[in-house]
Amino acid sequence: MLTERQLLILQVIIDDFIRSAQPVGSRTLSKKEEISFSSATIRNEMADLEELGFIEKTHTSSGRVPSEKGYRYYVDHLLSPNRITVEDMSTLRSVFADRIFELEKVIQKSAQIISDLTDYTSIALGPEFKEHKLRKLEIVPINQETAVAIIITDTGHVENRLFHLPSIKNSEIEKLMNILNDKLQGVPLYDLRNKFFKEVSIVLKSHIENFEGILAQMGDTLNVSLHHKLFFSGKTKILNQPEFHDVETFKSLMSVIENPYERLYHIMRKNPSGIHVKIGREINTSAMENCSLVTATYTVEEEPIGTIAVLGPKRMDYSRVITLLNYLGNDLTTVLTKLYHS
Repeated sequence: MLTERQLLILQVIIDDFIRSAQPVGSRTLSKKEEISFSSATIRNEMADLEELGFIEKTHTSSGRVPSEKGYRYYVDHLLSPNRITVEDMSTLRSVFADRIFELEKVIQKSAQIISDLTDYTSIALGPEFKEHKLRKLEIVPINQETAVAIIITDTGHVENRLFHLPSIKNSEIEKLMNILNDKLQGVPLYDLRNKFFKEVSIVLKSHIENFEGILAQMGDTLNVSLHHKLFFSGKTKILNQPEFHDVETFKSLMSVIENPYERLYHIMRKNPSGIHVKIGREINTSAMENCSLVTATYTVEEEPIGTIAVLGPKRMDYSRVITLLNYLGNDLTTVLTKLYHS
């Protein structure tokens, strides 16, 4: 159990290191307004904190830096939420200014804004569409040979699929859309293609002249990806942090970022709702041992609708990141609840 004096010194060390990226010595601490102890007392308390594993020496300085254990204690027990500024509020609310009606794009834009506000890399994990159902399907001809199928789900997700359009009259396209919507509306995405070949193809044969050409094309078009998608914003912002100026450290981390479905995807999928902080080795990926990952998974009526993660150094400004993600979460829940049931 840490004493109040040790807690104060630990908090000031971590706050100072987050701001400066420089090891903190007893001389630096003695000049802080909130610390009124003698230099000898500060040195003794720092020695105790080091022995307990909350801070550690560096190879290049006589000062101390937080250990993973220190960061973990700081996040769990010492963190004070930032007061959100009017400017930050306005920026976060701009997520919804463009009247985006797709869950995936709302989450993607949210991650971009969080990256801009924190100056860290952000990752968006879009919703999984396996259980979502078809609300509407539109076919828009681009020219005589090509069209776009616009697949709209009951959750507002929109999937645009380009496909070859066999020779067919405009009146036939309208008829095709009516048949598809009549037979497939409300069908889960995972069952669309199967339902199309089992039930819709028979109706097309009776009502569409060039049904064989349409059959193959629409079958492929309705084979919708059912999994989460990952989006990055500010990939190279990690370079702004001195911890990653070492070429090998940076290359190792970028190998994870450039191949996200190997490790990051699985890390982000496992997160329950709410905000969670993983520090260094807690991420369980050697290339990310110098990182922290803050994930915020949002749900609407217990339905996961997306995850936003912030990737930065262990020396991350946790208070700011968590405050922004919390505030964004309140707005996301309000707006997406309406979208989800529209």
